[in-house]
Amino acid sequence: MALAGRVVAVLNTASGSCDETSESQARQIFAEAGLDAVEIHVVTPSEIVETLKAAIADADVLVVLGGDGTIASAASLCGHDGPYLIPLPGGTMNMLPKALYGGGDWQAALTATLAAPQIRRVSGGETDGQRFYCAAIFGAPSLWADAREAVREGDLVEAAKRAVTATRRSLSDAIAYEFGDRRGSADAVAVICPLISQVMDGKEAAFEAVALDPGTAAGLFGLAFHAAFDGWRNDPSVTRAKVKCVHVLAHGEIPAILDGEKVEIERHAKVTFLPMAFRALVPAAAGGG
Repeated sequence: MALAGRVVAVLNTASGSCDETSESQARQIFAEAGLDAVEIHVVTPSEIVETLKAAIADADVLVVLGGDGTIASAASLCGHDGPYLIPLPGGTMNMLPKALYGGGDWQAALTATLAAPQIRRVSGGETDGQRFYCAAIFGAPSLWADAREAVREGDLVEAAKRAVTATRRSLSDAIAYEFGDRRGSADAVAVICPLISQVMDGKEAAFEAVALDPGTAAGLFGLAFHAAFDGWRNDPSVTRAKVKCVHVLAHGEIPAILDGEKVEIERHAKVTFLPMAFRALVPAAAGGG
C-alpha cells in the first residue's frame, strides 16, 4: 500500500488556496486518515525547489499544495521512479490537479485520495528541458496569458496594451510545424496529452497535436484560454494528428504556455512524448493505470 511509507507534504504559502489555516487543515485530514506522522513543510516560493528536492529524497508519497509552477516542478522532480505524487490545486488554472481530481478544492481532493488511494501512471511531454502533463500551446496567441494576468491584477490599461501586442503578433507571427510526415504553418500549435484529450484514451501513448489558424482577435483569445478543452476540433481550419514527436519552428523565440505557465522556447522546439512521466495517487473512483 502506497500510504504505508513515509508521507511528506509541501505547502506553498504564495499559492492562492494556501493561508494561515492550511497547515492545520492538512494535519486534521491526515489524522482522520490515520496518518499522524506526516511531515509538513510550509514554505515561501524561494524555498520551494530545495524543499521539494529534500522531500523527494526521503518520501514515499509527496503531497504538494501550490500553483501550476509548483506542481510542475514537483512532478518533474518525482519522475517515473520517484515518490507517488498527490498534486493539490492551490493556484489559478490548476490544470494538472483538475485533470486528476476534478474541480473541487484541495481539501476534498486530499480527503478522497487518502480514503481510497489508487496509483495512476501519468504520461506527459518535454520540450527544451521543460515538462508538461496536460497541454502546451506554442505561438503568439499564448501571449493572451499576459493580458489575463493584468486583468486579474486590476490593471486594465496594461491589460489593453498586452492584448494589442498579442493580437498584432498573433496576426503576423506564423510558426512552422511537423506532425510526423505532415508539415505546415499556423498561428498556433497545441500539443495535448492523453490525460485531458477529449478524443484519446488516457492510456494512449501519443500526443494529440493540433495546428490552428484563428482569424480574429476573439478567436485568438479563445485559443489561449480554451485550446485544450473546447469544441474547436470541428473547425475546418484545424489540422490534427496523433504523434509521439512534434517540431515547431519560428524566426525567433516562441512564446508558449506549458500547463498554464508562460515560458519562452528557442526558435526550434522539439516536443517529445513521455509514456510514463510520474506516478500520481488518485481516488480509486478516478481510475488508475
